[in-house]
Amino acid sequence: MTLLVLLHGVAALLAPVALTRLGRRAFLLLALVPGASALWFLSQAPLVFSGGALDEFIPWVTQLGLHLDFRLDALSWTMAMIVTGVGALVLVYCAAYFSATAKALARFGGVFVAFAGAMLGLVTTDNTLMMYVFWELTTVFSYLLIGHYHERQASRRAASQAILVTTFGGLAMLAGIIGLAELPGGSYELSRLVSNGAEGIVGPEAPGWVVSAFLILILMGAVSKSALIPFHFWLPAAMAAPTPVSAYLHAAAMVKAGVYLVARLAPGFGWNPAWHHVTLWLGLATMILGGYRALRQHDLKLVLAFGTVSQLGMLIAVLGYGSAATALAGMALVVGHSMFKSTLFLSVGVIDWSVGTRDLRKLTGLRKSMPILAVAAAIATGSMIGLPPMAGFVAKEGALTAFTDAQDWPTVAVFVLGSIITFAYGLRFWFGAFGDRTVEEPAEPRYHSRLILAPIVFLTVVTLVLGIVPAIMDRGLAPYAGQFAGEPGHLVLWHGFTLPLLLTAVVALLGTGIHLVRHRVEGIQGALEMGPSADGAFRATMRGLTHFSADVTAVTQRGSLPTYLMIILAVVVFGAGGAALTMGILPEDVQLYAWWGQVPIAIAAGLTAWMAAHARRRLKAVILSGVSGYAVALLYAVHGGPDIALTQVMVETVSLVIFVLVLRRLPTYFTNRPFARDRWVRVGLASLTGIGVVLMTLIAMAGRGDTPPVSERFPQATLDYGYGYNIVNVTLVDTRAWDTMGEISVILVAATGVASLLFVRDRFGMVDSARNRIPSGRRVQVWGGDDDVDYPLRGSSQQLGPPTWVRAPHRDQRWLPGGRTLAPRRRSLIFEVGTRMVFPTMVVFSLFLLFAGHNSPGGGFAGGLVAGTALMVRYLAASRYELGETLPLYAG
Repeated sequence: MTLLVLLHGVAALLAPVALTRLGRRAFLLLALVPGASALWFLSQAPLVFSGGALDEFIPWVTQLGLHLDFRLDALSWTMAMIVTGVGALVLVYCAAYFSATAKALARFGGVFVAFAGAMLGLVTTDNTLMMYVFWELTTVFSYLLIGHYHERQASRRAASQAILVTTFGGLAMLAGIIGLAELPGGSYELSRLVSNGAEGIVGPEAPGWVVSAFLILILMGAVSKSALIPFHFWLPAAMAAPTPVSAYLHAAAMVKAGVYLVARLAPGFGWNPAWHHVTLWLGLATMILGGYRALRQHDLKLVLAFGTVSQLGMLIAVLGYGSAATALAGMALVVGHSMFKSTLFLSVGVIDWSVGTRDLRKLTGLRKSMPILAVAAAIATGSMIGLPPMAGFVAKEGALTAFTDAQDWPTVAVFVLGSIITFAYGLRFWFGAFGDRTVEEPAEPRYHSRLILAPIVFLTVVTLVLGIVPAIMDRGLAPYAGQFAGEPGHLVLWHGFTLPLLLTAVVALLGTGIHLVRHRVEGIQGALEMGPSADGAFRATMRGLTHFSADVTAVTQRGSLPTYLMIILAVVVFGAGGAALTMGILPEDVQLYAWWGQVPIAIAAGLTAWMAAHARRRLKAVILSGVSGYAVALLYAVHGGPDIALTQVMVETVSLVIFVLVLRRLPTYFTNRPFARDRWVRVGLASLTGIGVVLMTLIAMAGRGDTPPVSERFPQATLDYGYGYNIVNVTLVDTRAWDTMGEISVILVAATGVASLLFVRDRFGMVDSARNRIPSGRRVQVWGGDDDVDYPLRGSSQQLGPPTWVRAPHRDQRWLPGGRTLAPRRRSLIFEVGTRMVFPTMVVFSLFLLFAGHNSPGGGFAGGLVAGTALMVRYLAASRYELGETLPLYAG
């Protein structure tokens, strides 16, 4: 099974290439992948029919309980046959449906096969987290398939609506999955979770509402995926997708994901009252509403879409009921629905392709011009409305028998009402598509390929065979029904003259009557127009959410850095800090200091920080902040952390210089102070942040309990592993070398971008050093200035002559030449000379730290900071042009 899922993934990657080279004929090649998968699953039928199961397990993320765990039993086998079999037939259909000049076929084919692979993984995995992964993959791929005609607004809107609704339900389902798995007796293994649920050992000590709440969350995922009330509106809108998408996703695959989830969990949790009532009555309500809406539609595809909503509600109601008889009948309904609904969607595609319209008011006489299609659609419609000898009749009789045997008469009444409506819109569909009527300009069908009829005929034959020989379904589904309490009964074509047969006759009679007076029914429906629709409520919700988001953004994103910082700190204090205080335990013995010399240093650090916060001059605040940072570095040093102290000193130095450079372009004093109220809010938040960080650190230290800290064993471990005594350096370059490599890569990319911004000064990529380099042979002015300017000496009327030209023999390159670009009043001769002496020393010292850091204080980080400080000193002495001179080559 793992290989089959991977095979679909490989085929999805190769599909664009095949479709680009071979055109629509490549769909026939792609059909081989799900077709071969269906044949393999068919070969496993003897094992499954005998009640056996096939397991595959590949460990993955053990800490999370996420594994590639697959299990093939009766339920997953049935769903896998539907997914692969119908998928292969729809791909064959695509080869004839799309024109040779259709756009974006390469993307469509790849996404379609990828969706089939994700759906196959969903119905065969035995891991709930892996099921969620496949669940969301189907959501993403369905978004791309529904929005295939991306140039159409209706397609884009339908795709967005579908992904929003199903993703919302998926997130709720994930919460329920995790909640159930983390309860005592819960599990991320799906089969174990179901068996434990059936035994009542999932959360036995938890309140009853806890398990019910988690089940409701899971059902939200199923309800949203299978388009039940109140999420039913996305499915009719998704009919904007191409017909093959509707025939596969909305008849056999995607919408069946929620049905499969209910069927999978029903043996373990069908006894739960919340589960039973939600699935039963929400399903029956959806059955009624969907059928009612189908009676009003004139687009054949929308008739089927609302009919699908109705029948999905019926499937959820029957499968979630929780008895062996309803389980057997429900899965038979799933099989029958997949066959006849795929057939009908594909038939609508042929009509649309041949005639150019799906409006039943413009169609007439198609049963004469398309006899094969008319017969196939008639058989599929008969299965949908429950006429013998089709599979739908056998399954619906089984459901009615189960409900009547249980003497659940309210359920029987609603189920019969929904079946009557189903019968009526089924007749509306077939007679609307193939009946005769008076049309002003009847549409003439054009020639259609025989290949396009092959999948339709095949599905029709399967529908007939499963109805005439129901023992096939009965034997294949019996192992699944055996997981429930009670007697499952049998699927048979003829039960005799029973109450369910009488109810079927009533359904046929009343359904036909509604069809005969359909125009009057449409008028009544128009007069009884319902209030706000679910689609309108969804749009209003999205508009409100958009406006709310805009308001929140306007309040929080005000362009004020203090505001942003306050929000971040408030979240840390009241979020993480509050959780730590409520769940953590403070240590009993807290040592305030290890040596009395730390006390004055700590006082100095705190005092300078307080003075920096109250300083009015910007430069004073920066210097005091730097002093506070140096005091913290001194604390590190006296506490035995020379590496951290060295790093802190270098960081403070670089930060101080950067602050000073920035302050040159800012006012000397801070602007007006905030109001007193804001000041106190900031003081309080800052105080809480400091206290909270300290408390969270203490709680983290106390959380170790009696376990000895890792610091006791870490020095010897680093020596044994990295053969070094510098714990920090060995950890960075040996123990977590790949992490460090990734961090260095990020820094390198950022440094490259910054260097490009600093050095590249024009669109041709020239750097400052190249632009300002003095050509060889030119003489340089020592003092600078123009040749015709005389410079007077102070206190004398004597004038200086023209500048003296100086040329050192055989020296065309001068060290620190960038200073010549500065005005004389901005140059410092002492600083330049000092830089000439200090720069080489700092570079050599940085190399020393690099190589000595394995066993002594230092390391690459400290060495890099020293080298960066050296370049910074050179920049301060001779401007940015001097940095250009440090480039040994043009880096691009």
